[in-house]
Amino acid sequence: MLAAGGIDCVALATPSGLHAAQTIECARAGVHVITEKPMATRWQDGLNMVRACDEAAVRLFVVKQNRRNATLQLLKGAAAQERFGRIYAVAVNVFWSRPQSYYDSAAWRGTWEFDGGAFMNQASHYVDLLDWIIGPVESVMAYTGTLARNIEVEDTGVAALRWRNGAMGTLNVTMLAHPKNFEGSITVLGEKGTVRIGGVAVNRIEHWEFDQPHVMDERVAAASYEVQSVYGHGHAMYYDNVIQSLRGRAQPDTDGREGLRALELLIAMYLSARDGRRVSLPLRL
Repeated sequence: MLAAGGIDCVALATPSGLHAAQTIECARAGVHVITEKPMATRWQDGLNMVRACDEAAVRLFVVKQNRRNATLQLLKGAAAQERFGRIYAVAVNVFWSRPQSYYDSAAWRGTWEFDGGAFMNQASHYVDLLDWIIGPVESVMAYTGTLARNIEVEDTGVAALRWRNGAMGTLNVTMLAHPKNFEGSITVLGEKGTVRIGGVAVNRIEHWEFDQPHVMDERVAAASYEVQSVYGHGHAMYYDNVIQSLRGRAQPDTDGREGLRALELLIAMYLSARDGRRVSLPLRL
């Protein structure tokens, strides 16, 4: 396909462990790349992807479509305008259901080489929120476990985080909710405000309260939406940004370097769980 030419951009929706090699192959052919999450399953692979695209002068886009959801756009705006004041505590929960039949549906699922576990795969977009909304993480401690599924990777994991701004928080993830997806949420507690966005996939603003009113508050009632899946409705808007970026009319929402931020935090969690220690960021491997 690459040898045939005439391609502007390739979108990778392949198993995660293939993203790095395929991105590099596309870059060397002079083709721009969109990759689904996670951009890679290894830290060095992520770095190699960015380097290859830089050297080939092509764009690398990492899909983070949840950032486009109306609920999270409001939360991001509130944080960016410092409506919380000092942020004290953050809690992110991903309580979903993935039966054994899900992992058995393809040989790559549930493997370290091609998939990654509940943190890396299912909760990847929620890990992204920890950096995108709250800010750079200073350190993390994590536990992972394979409690019920017959897979190589974890079906459940928990992490405690400290941010550079002093905030502390938790990430709780499991694919063992019974009998179906139960919750995907983020709660932010600050000096001047409290917000909880819940539902099955951060699709409902369940609490929104600040000490001072703001024009954005008028959008809260209309921001919540119903979901047919956990993926949200942001892909069309994300792809529009890619097209506009390639036409020189916009800057990428999430390029390769932005994608590395979530990957770095994911790798830190896995290192912490493996070694039983606190891992500081940025990584020094």
